Amino acid sequence: MRIWDLHPGYLNRQSLLGEHRELHGVVSIIVNHKKGYSRHPETLRWMDFGWALNKRHQLLAAEMKLRGYNEQSPVRIRKNKGLWPDTFIDEPYVQIRLLMEKYRNKEPGRIRLPQNAQQMWRQHKYAVMARDVPLYKRIGADVACMGPGDDFSSLARLLVETLRTPPSRGGLKNALQHMWGYVSDRYEESREPVNDWSMAALLARIQDMAFRYRQPYLMESVALSELAVWIDVMSVSDGSCGL
Repeated sequence: MRIWDLHPGYLNRQSLLGEHRELHGVVSIIVNHKKGYSRHPETLRWMDFGWALNKRHQLLAAEMKLRGYNEQSPVRIRKNKGLWPDTFIDEPYVQIRLLMEKYRNKEPGRIRLPQNAQQMWRQHKYAVMARDVPLYKRIGADVACMGPGDDFSSLARLLVETLRTPPSRGGLKNALQHMWGYVSDRYEESREPVNDWSMAALLARIQDMAFRYRQPYLMESVALSELAVWIDVMSVSDGSCGL
């Protein structure tokens, strides 16, 4: 039984669908007070964090949708809103190494497992930008001073923990506009003006064009699926998601 802390984009098809199935198993144990696996470390870790399990499920569902799967099994527990488990079964950096070994000579995930700090930062930068621009600038400066062989375990943990916090509306807009810059040159201006799109519509267009034109930077961005979760939350909370 395993619920990963890394972004689901790193998981290959088997692992992505497997975690989705196992997460529902943990939820069933918690909701129905089942004894099977009730003392498993992964179950114990999530026992008091229903809201976080719900959010992890949304992240899995967003990544599944991006890859063409139709996920229709929502998780409805909400205990301890805003709180995540304060422990890891394995540190995020160790999880990267475990997946590297697991995927040796096998199908990889959508996002390549990072070999160094620079690669991991490129994969997360727009998700961080959506949350905290000063932190985005600080991490960028710190990573620029690191060598390809430097230990990036602290960075891996910081990025995982940062992505557990919700972005602001302005932060989402800012990140989406930067992402749009990678594919905007292929957009025909005669179509509907970009400024009239909602954030959900803009992200959907970015996703479509990233896959259609195999835009390498966006294809390896966690934000390509991750931001959809928070846009959906804002849409539900106030009935709109416009720019």
